[in-house]
Amino acid sequence: MTEAFHYYLRVRYGECDAQKVVFNARYGDYVDLAITEFLRALGYGDQMQSAELDFQLVRQVKEWRAPAHYDDVLEATVETQRVGNTSFALSCEFRVAGQALVLCSAETVYVLVDHATLSKKAVPPDMRERLQRGAPGVRVDHAGHLPRA
Repeated sequence: MTEAFHYYLRVRYGECDAQKVVFNARYGDYVDLAITEFLRALGYGDQMQSAELDFQLVRQVKEWRAPAHYDDVLEATVETQRVGNTSFALSCEFRVAGQALVLCSAETVYVLVDHATLSKKAVPPDMRERLQRGAPGVRVDHAGHLPRA
């Protein structure tokens, strides 16, 4: 298996709960950010902005293993798990940057839809190929820049 796509973000104070850890609901936002950047790395930034590429989340399962805290820099890895006829599934794992321990993992399933009618549509061959290839070794931060080593 090739190296995954990597996305980095810093935990902000307002994302933490009374226990001083990242509130569990925030991981839905984090997954969305990481997957958006993954799709942008695949070359779909303009199509997402214009709604030429439109999809709906139909399933998301998260598993928490350890907490993240205020000011931690999180490293999310994103990989394609499956590509079906009208759907695709992406996995996302979060770690404190540079550490091996997975804090949270998520699998998200999307269905590709027509923007005007919201009816399902087939995953085109070029998108299937890009999703299956992924963005191995690409690393971007919250601003879309390559993080410094």
